[in-house]
This record gives sequence, C-alpha cells and structure tokens, in this order.
Amino acid sequence: MSIDGRLLRRAIQRLEDEKKVRSEKAAAKRAAVYAKIPRVREIDRELRLTMLDVLSAVSAGADVEAQMEAAKRKNLELQAEKAQLLTAAGYRSGDIDDEPECAKCGDRGFIGAKICTCLMDIYRDEQRRELSECLKLGEETFNTFSLEYYDDRKDPVTGISPREHMALVFEQCREYARKFGKNSPNLFLRGGTGLGKTFLSACIAKVVSEKGYSVVYDTAVNIFAAFEAEKFGLGDVAEAREKTHRYLNCDLLIMDDLGTEMLTSMVSSALYTLINTRLVSGRKTVINSNLSPEELDKRYPPQIVSRLEGEYLPLIFKGRDIRLIKRDMI
Repeated sequence: MSIDGRLLRRAIQRLEDEKKVRSEKAAAKRAAVYAKIPRVREIDRELRLTMLDVLSAVSAGADVEAQMEAAKRKNLELQAEKAQLLTAAGYRSGDIDDEPECAKCGDRGFIGAKICTCLMDIYRDEQRRELSECLKLGEETFNTFSLEYYDDRKDPVTGISPREHMALVFEQCREYARKFGKNSPNLFLRGGTGLGKTFLSACIAKVVSEKGYSVVYDTAVNIFAAFEAEKFGLGDVAEAREKTHRYLNCDLLIMDDLGTEMLTSMVSSALYTLINTRLVSGRKTVINSNLSPEELDKRYPPQIVSRLEGEYLPLIFKGRDIRLIKRDMI
C-alpha cells in the first residue's frame, strides 16, 4: 500500500493538535488542583526530584541498585498519597497527569519508522473526509444501491433484462472492492448518463479506502487541468504538481466522466502518460465514461484506446437514466 503524503501530513498535524489540546486541558486541571490541594504540587515536585537524586548518585559512583530501590519505594509512597488526595477531592488519579493517549507510541505517531495504529486511524479518517468532499455524496454504499430503477423486461435479443444485467455489474463492483489488492484488474465503467456509474465507483472508493489503500477520486476535467497547470506553469504550480503526483502514484485512482474534458494534444498526452504510468507500475485505475465504443475510437488516439480496451475490464451499464425516472415519479 502506498501512503498519500499530503493526507499523512494532515494526519500528523491533527495528531499534534489533539495532543496539544489534551496537554492544555491537563495543565489547566493541574493548576486548579494545585490551587485547591497544594500538597499535590509538592508531591509532583518531590517525584521529579527523586529521579534527579538517582541521576546524581549514579554520577557520584554510589550504589546504583540501592538508590534505585529507594527511589522506587519513595515513588510508590508519593503516588499512593497523591491518588488518595485526588480521590478524596473528587478527581481521578490520572486527571492531571499529561499521559499519552496511545501507549504504543507515546503519541508520536510512529514506532521507529513504522506508522502507529493511532496515526493510521487519523490518516484513514482524513482519506474519508477527502473522498466525501470530492464526491459530495452521502448515502452511496453497496447496501443502499437499488436495482428497482432498472427495467425488469427481458431484452428480446439477449433474453436478459437490464435489471438482471445490472445485478451482475453490481456484484462485480462489490467483489472488486472487497477483494481489492495488487492482483485486481483495472475497470472501465461504460454506459449512458444516470445509470449508476458514479454511485458504484463511489462505493468502491469508500470500501477500498477503509482497507488503508490510498484512493483518489476526481473528474477527468480536474485531472487534466492539474496536468496542464503543472506543464504550463498556471496558477499554483506546486499544488498542481502535488495533485499530478497523487494521480500517478495512489493505489487506486477513480477518474469520473472521461470524455467531458476539452480534448487537446496536451490532454491526450496527459491521458496516455496517466494510463501507461499506472499500468507499468501496477497501480489500479477505475474509469467512468458515457462514451460509446465508436465515440471512444473517434475521440482518442489508437495507443490510448488499445490500452483501455486491452488492459481494462469493461463493465457495461444498461437501462434508462435514473434521474429522469426519479423525476417522473415525483
């Protein structure tokens, strides 16, 4: 799995902010307790001095083992007295101690060079937020997908109704998300407007991101705008460069609405670079498009079409525009 550097930086900042808030709350409560129970302040001071006494004894060549044992006894006595005073005043013994939330890493976020589970949880939450902002969706999950909007009348040629066909497509998308990994195929979701391509690709994005994979979801228009900004130095070039890096290197890229972008030689070059780079590196891509096979052939160069047709598993969406069906039901 690859880690999205931008989201990791945000997660680290959140970890630091949360640690700071906890520390400030503990300091405020500690000050209140010290004012109410002065003896607790004295105990905390004595606890700090106990360790300094041990260090001084070590430097002077004293009996370290005896000093450590004495310090341990004194510490336990002081801690017991402190706990008794706090409990009697209605506080918990740990209320004023600035103890780390995560015992594994001490709130550092890393255990050596490895990301701790506490930081990874925040990272996953940041990824969920990112996807929610991009998709602007709410109830799009596999559990809320409904087949009722697809016609159940059988096609006279194939003998399969749109509803039966879409049930198979739905199952393929759900299994793709559930089993996502390095051996997963690339997907090409094709069909007319309003047939559920964005809905199901959003479902895939959510499930895969929950597994800890880096997922980027964006429209073709936005993706190519970032490549254009980086190439020609338009606007915030550093931001554009960061975006294109994420498009090229995330574990799963979902490109929505391929074919809605204004086609130029730069866009064709960027699309080829994006598709080819991700194929060579083994990173997975899901592409949604309203284009028919004929429109695809006319619009893009052969080297792009051949990769889309040869390296992507096609999932064809059938039926009538669900938006129109819902409108007619009002």
